This record gives sequence, structure tokens and C-alpha cells, in this order.
Amino acid sequence: MKVIVCIKQVPDTKGGVAFNPDGTLNRAAMLAIMNPDDKAGLEAALRLKDQYGAEVTVLTMGLPKATDVLREAYAMGADKMILVTDRVLGGADTWATSSTIAAAIRKLDYDLIITGRQAIDGDTAQVGPQIAEHLGLPVISYTANLKLEEDGKHIVVQRQYDDRYHLLRAELPCLCTALAELNEPRYMSVGRIFEAVDTEVTTWGRADLDTLKDEDMGLKGSPTKIAKASDKVRKGAGTKVNLDPQESVEYLMKQLTEKHII
Repeated sequence: MKVIVCIKQVPDTKGGVAFNPDGTLNRAAMLAIMNPDDKAGLEAALRLKDQYGAEVTVLTMGLPKATDVLREAYAMGADKMILVTDRVLGGADTWATSSTIAAAIRKLDYDLIITGRQAIDGDTAQVGPQIAEHLGLPVISYTANLKLEEDGKHIVVQRQYDDRYHLLRAELPCLCTALAELNEPRYMSVGRIFEAVDTEVTTWGRADLDTLKDEDMGLKGSPTKIAKASDKVRKGAGTKVNLDPQESVEYLMKQLTEKHII
């Protein structure tokens, strides 16, 4: 069984974000981490490796420094690392990103593709389903549990949906988008950390993506244009009242009623 896990190096938003003049994120100026949903997807793939001997390939598109999250994934247990990077791919929105990643995946053998539900730097939840659309694959989003059936040809997925879940069965190959709540990702092992440093990362550029059209990549291939970008807005202090317990209850109930919360 061959599993491809798409991971992304994202800004550590706890430390704030920085923007380029064109409104795109200045990723080179910020501390970076592996996207939480992607890490849960990686753990799901590694559990398939533990159980069935699956081969796990991690793939990312980004700056050369994105090799950091690839090596982190390798130190956790992944088998192969692929970085897709090229200046002409910069500034991509979800459409251009998914088109590029799909072009890279077409060069690989796979039974299952796992992506995160969404990235914390964009929160669109679009790239995973778009990759599936480009590749003509069925997609199951919001994966909260994943199991491989005994025949090795189907998976059963618990898909989270509001206050309930759907239990879905899909034939491989397919794509699943993982929730961060899917599992508790493992730590890197000391031995694998040393191996990760010495293991070569396969790097592909524009020339390696034969099926990618020029009009579908980078900033030029991105139909989404940023009108305005800013750091997170701080919330105001709110309204403060000094009332006795009975008056506090009456005040609170009135506010909730006026806002149609109750």
C-alpha cells in the first residue's frame, strides 16, 4: 500500500504574521511549523504503515526551507520526502496550489492521499478537495477516524458533521482530508532525526511537472486576488456592568434575547 501525505509549512500564528507589499504572506520572515491538520493526517498514514507495512511519502510545496517539515515528517516515520519549489510557483492561491500539487502526484504511485482539512494560514479547506477533483478521485473530508478493510481495497471513514458523523466506505484510490482531532501525532524518534538530516529530499521544479499548465500556476494562475490583508484584529474590552446577582441574570438574559441567541 502506498500513501501520499500532503503537508504544509505554515507560519506559527502565535508569534504574529508578516505580509509582503502585494498582500501575500512573507513566509521567510516568520517562524514556521507543520500544519496541525496535516500532522494528524501524517499520523494516520504512519499507523497504516505500522499495521500493514504501507509506504508513506510526504509531499509539500513551498520555499526551500519547507524541507524542515519534510525532515520532521521523516523523523516521525515517513519513508520518502518530496519538495515542490520554484520561483514561478510563488503567490499561488488554492487553485494554483492544488493544480501544482496534483501535477506532482501524477508522477507517483498511490493508493491513498491524505491532506489536512485546512491550513491555519488560510483556513479555506479547499486544497484537498481540489486535488481530488484534478485527479478525478473520490474525496472524504473532515476525517475523524480511518480504517482499512481486510481486502486492502476499501477504507471506512468516520466523517465528522456538526453534532453527528457519517460512516462512509470508499474504494481506493481516494483522498481524505484529516481533522487535527483525528489522533495524537507521535514524537520524532532520536534515531530517525539523525537519519532525516542525512537523507536526501527529492526536489522538483516547474520543469518536472509535465502536466502543469503555465496558466494554472503561481500568482498569474491564481484567480483569487487579495484586496486587503492585516494582522489579527484585537477585540475591544466589551461592556462592563456592576450588578448584584439577580440583576446580572436579568441583564444577561435580556442581552441574549435581544441578540436572538435564546
